Amino acid sequence: MAMNWEGKCIWITGASSGIGRAAATQWAQLGADVILSSRRRTALEDVVAGWNAALQSQALVLPLDLSNSDDIPNIAKQALAWKGKIDVVVHCGGISQRSLAIETGLDVDRRVMEIDYFGTIALTKALLPEFVRKQTGHFVVVTSLMGLFSSPLRSGYCAAKHALHGFFESLRAEHHQDHLNVTMVCPGFIQTSISLNAVVGDGSQQGTMDDKTGSGITAEACAQRMIAAVGRKKPQVLIGRSEIIAAYLARFMPSLLRRIIRKAAVR
Repeated sequence: MAMNWEGKCIWITGASSGIGRAAATQWAQLGADVILSSRRRTALEDVVAGWNAALQSQALVLPLDLSNSDDIPNIAKQALAWKGKIDVVVHCGGISQRSLAIETGLDVDRRVMEIDYFGTIALTKALLPEFVRKQTGHFVVVTSLMGLFSSPLRSGYCAAKHALHGFFESLRAEHHQDHLNVTMVCPGFIQTSISLNAVVGDGSQQGTMDDKTGSGITAEACAQRMIAAVGRKKPQVLIGRSEIIAAYLARFMPSLLRRIIRKAAVR
């Protein structure tokens, strides 16, 4: 049976584009109240402006910069005050990286980790006491297949995504008795601007579309499958085409996967 999202409050980071934008739109269409967050207010307002008036009344635009963890507790209070609750938080915000480890400055690794990992867990910790108090809440973490295995040119990105899996699996175990849910979402190649915005070794943007990203499934299709998995409270979901096979190779045939990865075209 499909989940009834009427009256549920969903907070989505990275909601100005890609998977986050598609998920915000689809959840609103399903009747949920949606909080949209990213760094740029105007980009978020553009998303909501594309909705009809009824859906717009279900939306709160709440800018949030994941690289500034100090501001997150106060922003979380604003989010909770809107409807008096948050039912699901979707950690979709982040950046990627495309450069050899030897050519990547440590400041770039720190920036990726600050946004993709520390910003995400800062928001999680800001909401966790309220989830525990109410004995309900769902963390949805959009990581990547790169959180399950690694490939060249993504060392910092893979490190951050692996860290998210480590943190949230611990959180899942610690708060099972509090009826909290965690869904780890592991997309493969999705048609988003992730590679365009990816940082390279000197911290500048790559500015080009990876071939496999450009030919991946749409953000809308990814969001639809993610929402279905969240509704079923799945612990983990792999989303993509044939690339998801690599996740099973990583578990059962890691040596083979390493050989494949070394030879694969990863751009």
